[in-house]
Amino acid sequence: MLVVAVGSENPVKVSAVKHVMYRLIGSVSVIPVKVDPGIPKQPLGVEQTLEGAINRAKKAISQTDASLGVGIEAGLISVPFTRTGYMDLQYCAIVDREGELTIGCGPGFEYPPQVIAHVLEEKLEVGEVMSKIAGIENLGRKQGAIGYLTHDIMSRKRLTEISVLMAMIPRINRQLYFGKF
Repeated sequence: MLVVAVGSENPVKVSAVKHVMYRLIGSVSVIPVKVDPGIPKQPLGVEQTLEGAINRAKKAISQTDASLGVGIEAGLISVPFTRTGYMDLQYCAIVDREGELTIGCGPGFEYPPQVIAHVLEEKLEVGEVMSKIAGIENLGRKQGAIGYLTHDIMSRKRLTEISVLMAMIPRINRQLYFGKF
């Protein structure tokens, strides 16, 4: 049985990893691991967001006997031509015992302008602002902002599953990515 450590205790992230790994591999044990991603609570930019995902993956595998460590981090990424200048993108980093790293990214979306304004001006997390707007405590541990903004057409779990699956592409196609031609 494959053992996978997730660098988070967030039930949405853990469930998403479990679902993707089960579909790809079959028998899997997923262990949530509380870690400090070593970045600000609200990541800004690709580098900060990726750093958080990679740190989560590396810390999760180092604290367990798992074969894979998975880190998932969403951040505000600067994107021209958007209403606010930012989109939310979620990255997944997966590291194995040999230190091999693969990265995936999920679809991006834009928050309402007032959310970005509060985040940038008051140094708040997107989740805090969205929970107030939605009137749902701990929105990020439930349907997430994406569920609220899409009227539950896209769930946070599904958004997370996409980033995990994208990070697994090189691992399920090893010959194409790591083989010699």
